[in-house]
Amino acid sequence: MTPKLYDAPSIHQLQWPTTEMAQRLKGYWLTLMQDGTETYISNVRTQLYLLHLDDLVLPITVNTAEYNNSYVCSFYAHYITYATYELAALRLPVVERLLAVLLWGMGRLLQGVKINKTVIVNNWLLSTNLYPAMSKEQVVAITQHLVGAFPDHAITFRSINACTTGPLQTALQKQGYRMVGSRQVYLYDPARPQLTSKQAARTAKNIRRDLSHLTVGHHRRVTVTELSSADAAKMADLYTSLYLKRYCDNNPQFTPAFVALAQQSGFLEMIALEQNDRLEGVAGFYRLNGIMTAPLLGYDTQLPQDCGLYRILSSSLTQFATERGLVSHKSSGVADFKRNRGFTGWIEYTAVYDRHLPAYRRLGWGLLKCIVDRLAIPLIKKFQL
Repeated sequence: MTPKLYDAPSIHQLQWPTTEMAQRLKGYWLTLMQDGTETYISNVRTQLYLLHLDDLVLPITVNTAEYNNSYVCSFYAHYITYATYELAALRLPVVERLLAVLLWGMGRLLQGVKINKTVIVNNWLLSTNLYPAMSKEQVVAITQHLVGAFPDHAITFRSINACTTGPLQTALQKQGYRMVGSRQVYLYDPARPQLTSKQAARTAKNIRRDLSHLTVGHHRRVTVTELSSADAAKMADLYTSLYLKRYCDNNPQFTPAFVALAQQSGFLEMIALEQNDRLEGVAGFYRLNGIMTAPLLGYDTQLPQDCGLYRILSSSLTQFATERGLVSHKSSGVADFKRNRGFTGWIEYTAVYDRHLPAYRRLGWGLLKCIVDRLAIPLIKKFQL
């Protein structure tokens, strides 16, 4: 089958497959295409498409510049804006200042080579994109079609790693994609835990201790099946207080409308922590192709840390995934916490196809890859970021 692209005016012509991927995506992506992204994710501006090939339906985003976008649509934001924020984690002031100067210069260069002029394949507009199974023939067809449709754009795939997308990574590399390192993510596969018996015992003990906060703090863990507008607003606020105010406002800025859409469409499953009928924590997760990740997570950061809200939410997600034999993808951050609960670190990549682009733009991606490979990835591994 020849790939076909659909935009908002033509999407009604698509006959949706009955695959897990299609059903997970349908209500969510159709609404974004109809209403625009900023109603749901306030710092994301992008053109939305859907690509149909065989039984695959893949969300596609297309950008030209939009340097203030969240990193989910902006490679400038990922490699410059977010990286600048992350420098503080090194706790080495002199090194931080030197790297800040390097990033400033690199940022000017990346804007010059139009780093954001990209098509992102299977971009769910989340921190982590989960993938359906894709054959090497499908990779070839998708690449050729998108190069033809967007000849001035780099074709990219985010969230590629050797653990959960190994065959896809191989197929992309054979097709000529560069693998540009992006971050270290933490994964746990119950079928291949890669733990010694001592580590497994410590992991089980830590998870039991985390979940014990449910009893000590008198919280109630509930599965969310319906949301009022007040609930959606509160959940969005819990996410904002953690990921935007405590960490970095370049994370996707989910609105109450996003939370309501994610729950109503069935795109995200949600669990919440309540105390005295008051929402104090939320985790929204989705699963696809045997993998699970939680792009929506937040809790009341004004409460004392010993309430253990993050511990309860994180371990509840791990427990949910393990009981169903799913690989738990915990994204990046709080590395020590995740390693102490049996997760292993994997370098995640952005796959970039730029062979059809002018030499100066290929040079920009090549230089970025060189700097990331020789400087950023060693620092990530050394400091266990």
